[in-house]
Order: sequence, then C-alpha cells, then structure tokens
Amino acid sequence: MTDSNSNYSDLPLGWKIVQLQDIGKIVSGGTPSTKVAEYWEEEICWISPADLSGYNQKYISKGNKSISKFGLENSSAKLMPKGSILFSSRAPIGYVAIASNSLATNQGFKSIIPNENIFNEYIYYYLKSAKQLAEKHANGTTFKEISAKAFASLSIPLPPLPEQHRIVEKIEELFSELDNGVASLKKVLEQLKTYRQAVLKWAFEGKLTEKWRNTHQDSLEDADTLLEQIKAERKRHYQQQLEDWKQALKEWENNGKETKKPTKPQQPKDLPPLTKEELSNLPSLPNGWMWVKLEDITNITGGIAKNSKRNALSIKLPYLRVANVYANFLDLNEVYEIGLRQEEVEKFLLVKNDLLIIEGNGSIDQIGRVAIWNDKINPCVHQNHVIKARPHTNTNPLFSLYFLLSHQGRKFIKKQAGSTSGLYTLSLSKVRNLNIPFCSLQEQTKIVQEIESRLSVCDQLEATLTENLDKAEALRQSILKRAFEGKLVL
Repeated sequence: MTDSNSNYSDLPLGWKIVQLQDIGKIVSGGTPSTKVAEYWEEEICWISPADLSGYNQKYISKGNKSISKFGLENSSAKLMPKGSILFSSRAPIGYVAIASNSLATNQGFKSIIPNENIFNEYIYYYLKSAKQLAEKHANGTTFKEISAKAFASLSIPLPPLPEQHRIVEKIEELFSELDNGVASLKKVLEQLKTYRQAVLKWAFEGKLTEKWRNTHQDSLEDADTLLEQIKAERKRHYQQQLEDWKQALKEWENNGKETKKPTKPQQPKDLPPLTKEELSNLPSLPNGWMWVKLEDITNITGGIAKNSKRNALSIKLPYLRVANVYANFLDLNEVYEIGLRQEEVEKFLLVKNDLLIIEGNGSIDQIGRVAIWNDKINPCVHQNHVIKARPHTNTNPLFSLYFLLSHQGRKFIKKQAGSTSGLYTLSLSKVRNLNIPFCSLQEQTKIVQEIESRLSVCDQLEATLTENLDKAEALRQSILKRAFEGKLVL
C-alpha cells in the first residue's frame, strides 16, 4: 500500500515505514452461537464494536457480554493477552482501545498483539489517526469492512522504542490541555441550556415584563376582560365554521349529493373558569394574568389516518409525520404525500403559526414535542399522530409555543401523558386540558420579544462554542498527524 507512504516521505533519522503485520500478530475475532446457552457464561470478557460506541477511555476490560471457555473453543473467537490493541473493522470502522486484561472480541475487530519492541500505546494513537486510511481500503455493499489482509498491510511510520514513548507522552500532554479546554466549552454549553430554561421560567412568571407591565397597567385588560375576549373569539370561530359549513352544504347539494355530506360543526360549550381546587395546584401568576386550558385559546384537531385505501384517491398532498416535528424545529427534508378526499382537505390543511404537538412516543422526554408551522410547504396536511392547535386571534402563537417548551410546560405535558406498553400518548382531550398562562395580547407579544432577544444571544454563543469544539477536534487530528510525521517531538 504505497499510497500511504507518501504521507511520511520526510521522516527523521532512525524511523522506518513498516506494515502493521510487521509489528505484531493480527487477530480476527468471532462470535459463539447464540443458540447455545453454555457458550455465554461469565468466564471470558468479550468485546463488540457496540461496546466502544461513545467509549472514550484508552483501556477497556470488559463489554456487555461474556463467553465461556466452551464458547471460545467452539467459535473463531480468540483469547488475546493484556495489552492487545483492538480496532473495529466494521460497523463502524475505527473504534480503538487497548485490552487491560485478557479478553476476546467478535468478528467486527482486527486486533494486534504487539511485538516486544513495540509500545502498544503508540499503536493505539496511530490507529486513532488512521480511521480514514482504513476506510479507504475497506470493501462491502451493506456496510464497509476492512479485511485482515488489508488491515495487516496498512503502513505505519515506526520510530525507535524510546521515541515511541516520548511521542505518546507528548500526545497525552497536548491532549490533556485540549481536553481541559473542551471540558470548559461543554460546561458552558450545559450552562446555556440552564440559562435558556431560566429565561422561559422568568418569562412565564412575569419577571421579564414586570417593569413594562407596571408602566402600561392602565391600558392592559384584566383577567375578566381576557376571559370575555376568549369567549367572544370562540363564538366568532364557531360562526365562521358555521358559514363555511353552510357553503359546503350548498355545494354538496348542487353537485347532486354524490360525496359524503358535510358535517355540521358543534357549537362550543361555555368555558367555566378553573375551579379553586385546580388553581390551588398551579403556580401563582402576576396580577392581570390567568390560567386557562389550551383549548380555550386554540382550536385543537386531530390529523389524518394513513391507510392503503388512500393510495387510490386523486388528491395527493404532502403531510407531516412525527418524524418531521421536533422541539421548536421542523425537519422537512423528507416529507411524503398522502391521498385525501376533497372534503378532508380543509379540515387537515396546515396554516402558518399552527402549533404542532406530537401525540405519542416511547420516551417520556420526547412526548409532546411541539413546533410551529412555518408554511414552508403549501399546501400541507398532517397525520393523526400530530395534533394541531390553531391559535385564536387574541393569542400570540409563539407565547404558547415557548410556554410548552418551558420546564413548567413540559411538566404539564408529562403529567397528562398516559403510558401503554411502553408508549406514552397524548389524546386530543389531554392536549385540550393542558394548562397555560394567559395575559393580554400586548404583553404576550412583549414577552416573546424579551425571550427571543435573550435566546438569540444564546444561539450566537452556542454557534461559537460548537465551532470551537469542531476546531478542537481538528487540532486533535493535527497533533496526531504531526506525531506520525515525526514533527511533534524534536
């Protein structure tokens, strides 16, 4: 593999280019049959690439599974001594660790038992730098794998043994400094997460607008007026639905009643204020604010159920799935189409500023993910596992969004979520019953401005921190490159 030698054309005196097979014994792993229970007993530590996923230590002593001597004897797995270097050769290529005791691996490794004059930690760091080289010489269609022959013939620049130790010492000195810097960056990133939640907490406690509210209190509606506004808005919305239904009914009759008859909208029930018992379990709010249900300030509807019969329908529209909706983020890279009947289009159509709430998920932390529809795809509908909450005109949609993203909002969502067979779900009725703070539209808008001015600073800082983390990783690779070019230790 002469192509790799070109990287090391100007090595220091005493260095030489060799192949991995020249510095130790190359060993492939194996897996005993999973059908034989006796092969899987806790006698011999056994490592798979999955054990190294996210593993950042240099040495490893055991994996999640162990095998018996009987399993070792009846498989291609081999017992390797302490100090062997483990290199994952597939799924994925490039995980590296050193055995801190004797162990075996599965077939996803090509490992090296180093010769006596080889410092195993030098090989460890070289293989950490050789991931792309190994991938270049891998083959496969389902997944790439580097064969034992190809791995054995990979080139490696080799200095004398004392120099190997000096290089490793210098790498670890520089990596230690780099790790300290990375740890500081990650700590700030974690602090940003805490600050973001603090901003939302202050916002919905009324603290971000306290001075503004005191200045404008004479022009702001009180709780009773807000409640009357909500009732008037719900009535207006129902009247609009009624007019739309009458028009749809007329068209249906004029077209010979060939399709399904339009369903008359139900008149909304009067909204009673929350009871004293309900209010006693909710955090206190500033004067002039009130707790309401989400259904009080939005029109909440379910989505369209997917089935094979829809493939034959003539109207095809893009539709949002659970996989498209995240916390304050829409992933629209992969949006499918679904068939609809004409009378369904209006019901399931998304409108800009609709709140989208995930109905079900296997993780309690992911249930009720909420984002706001940005109208990037128009027209577009939504499936039944994405609940739509369309804000009334006296509600700022971003105000509701940010509350549902806050710690308190998430707490309400988790409390409402039910669990069946490990799946957490939010029914339409549970979403409608979510508690949410409510204040005048002027203050809602002011709160959104205050939130976004602070979070925009967080976004800029987070981008800078992430960029610096990327630079740190690039510097790490640069250190390794210089080390194996003989330029790190002079």
